[in-house]
Amino acid sequence: VQLQASGGGLVQVGDSLRLSCAASGHTFNDYHIGWFRQAPGKEREFVARWSVLNTYYADSVKGRFTISRDSADNTVYLQMNSLEPEDTAVYYCAAQRYNGNYYYLPDTYSFWGQGTQVTVSS
Repeated sequence: VQLQASGGGLVQVGDSLRLSCAASGHTFNDYHIGWFRQAPGKEREFVARWSVLNTYYADSVKGRFTISRDSADNTVYLQMNSLEPEDTAVYYCAAQRYNGNYYYLPDTYSFWGQGTQVTVSS
């Protein structure tokens, strides 16, 4: 499966952005889709995961970010509201078939898209 992430940009504190992760090769019914982010000098961290049955969020984004899927165009979205400077990072989407409890670990994902930069300016 090939993933294409897009939608990043430079915004102000409190603004919103919507990231897109478009898939080709397989439909999202076959995979769970996660969003991760990596800030300079930091490890890649889990943001959210979508599957047919449920969604998960990191505590740091819960209530501000929403992950959803549009089956018509095989795209998963990450709606990010009330953005903070701490949200500044390169955002990646990834696909997994893993069904265990460690869905938040990057190693459980088999396919990755290229990153999209999100910068939140104060």
